[in-house]
Amino acid sequence: MAYDEDLANRIRELILLEEGVTEMRMFGGITFLVDGNMSVSVSGRGGLLVRVDPEQTESLLDKPHAAPFEMRGRKMRGWLRVHADGVRTKRQLQAWVARGVEHARSLPAKG
Repeated sequence: MAYDEDLANRIRELILLEEGVTEMRMFGGITFLVDGNMSVSVSGRGGLLVRVDPEQTESLLDKPHAAPFEMRGRKMRGWLRVHADGVRTKRQLQAWVARGVEHARSLPAKG
């Protein structure tokens, strides 16, 4: 399954003015990095992957449409999968993108 290009474009519109944003193909989709740190990714399996503070992972699973992100059968702390229904509106998407960008900015910049 190809990633949702429309979702990627909606993210681009939200982070257009952010400094240090780059894009990279990852996870079968496209990932948006902030100062070299992953923030959000449009998944090739649908929906959005969001990088969050690992300490907040469990509490954020209570949010509608949020699920653990699993890689090779292992749940990845600090990452959430937000199903497509959870990013349909601009407000929904903006909240998740802001959370991912904020966490990426809290990390040391990568060269």
